[in-house]
Amino acid sequence: MRVLIVGGGGREHALAWALGRGPGVRTLFAVPGNPGIGALARCLAGDAGSPAEVVALARKERVDLVVVGPEAPLVAGVVDALAEAGIRAFGPTRAAAAIEGSKAFAKDLMARHGIPTARFEVFETPEPALRYLRRVGAPVVVKADGLAAGKGAIVCPDLAAAEAAVQQVLVERAFGAAGDRVVIEEFLEGQEVSAFCVTDGETVVPLPAAQDHKRVFDGDRGPNTGGMGAYSPAPCYPPELAAAVEDQVLARTVRALAAEGRPFRGVLYAGLMLTREGPRVLEFNCRPGDPEAQVILPRLASDFLELVEATLAGRLAEVAVRWRPDACVCVVLASGGYPGSYRTGLPISGVEEASRLPDVLVFHAGTAWQEPVRGPAGGAPGGNTGAGRLVTAGGRVLGVTALGPDLSAAVGRAYAAVGRISFDGMHYRRDVAHRALQGPRP
Repeated sequence: MRVLIVGGGGREHALAWALGRGPGVRTLFAVPGNPGIGALARCLAGDAGSPAEVVALARKERVDLVVVGPEAPLVAGVVDALAEAGIRAFGPTRAAAAIEGSKAFAKDLMARHGIPTARFEVFETPEPALRYLRRVGAPVVVKADGLAAGKGAIVCPDLAAAEAAVQQVLVERAFGAAGDRVVIEEFLEGQEVSAFCVTDGETVVPLPAAQDHKRVFDGDRGPNTGGMGAYSPAPCYPPELAAAVEDQVLARTVRALAAEGRPFRGVLYAGLMLTREGPRVLEFNCRPGDPEAQVILPRLASDFLELVEATLAGRLAEVAVRWRPDACVCVVLASGGYPGSYRTGLPISGVEEASRLPDVLVFHAGTAWQEPVRGPAGGAPGGNTGAGRLVTAGGRVLGVTALGPDLSAAVGRAYAAVGRISFDGMHYRRDVAHRALQGPRP
């Protein structure tokens, strides 16, 4: 089978790795991919966010299946465009992807169908939003309605911060069109858990839960990021709680979307807060998480392609999914300054050495391959052999992932691998999985 992966981050590298392990994939492509994915697939130039370009590439390479990683192409309707072209795709349609594309839609859906979430209101102009804030007080969470690359949720500990957040979203337009509306919701306390399922629109197959680290600094301090690390399983998420979430959140949401004419097929991700009153949905995503995919897919013992095929055929109920008992941990290596401004083009060393360690996988996210500068005669200047080098090309650069018989062992293996890798300004959290291990790592 010829398979095209849409996307070029750490999640897509993990998808490529999982697909490549099975016997059913003959040729793997990715658009745009990255150097890590390039070791497993042929990377194609193109705009992954353009449904028309994805369709054109899929036709050109005669692919049998497209697997979509990021949310933006899904919200833009890439699955719809592929379906119109007669090409199968793993991921929800544009209508179903609204569960992530619009926080207001997701909150209204939850309210209509009794899915547990925080109390909220939606506003399009600042004056009523500010009046509402002065009535309910703080703390609250102010969210841009649309896609904002994981940075559109602002936790506001006091009224002044909440008013400033409304100004930032609705007036200063810090998130562009994603801030056409703002959702203001109550602040919830507890541990956050990422719950996932694969669904064919009827059957729900839960995946192992994970916990991630959104704050940039140790001890959960500093601004939110796209994710500085993750681990699975989550000790705070016992089987009885997982069963309740499957029934009250995941299956109920799948039924709600189907009832409203938006059948969801693919990976549904519920970000949960485990409050004293029970689990509450913070947000939905319409795709695998990043970096959560990097700790869930390595635990999969079944053939991932078989799971994808069963989803598209509407026969998930017939599939028995097997999981490795191992724990898995991912430590994200980020550029200095992330999530603010940062330098790119910095040489990276030690990736191959780290990858050779037992039970270690290094997933590329923000990397690029830099070709040598050629001299006047076509050779590399300065006597260089002409070999290129791996350099940084994004905020989150690498996801160093390790398996182990338990979380403590997996953490130790991951940080041992991190110690082999270096680039100028490299930043990472040294306390990944601290909530599970009851204390920061040295």
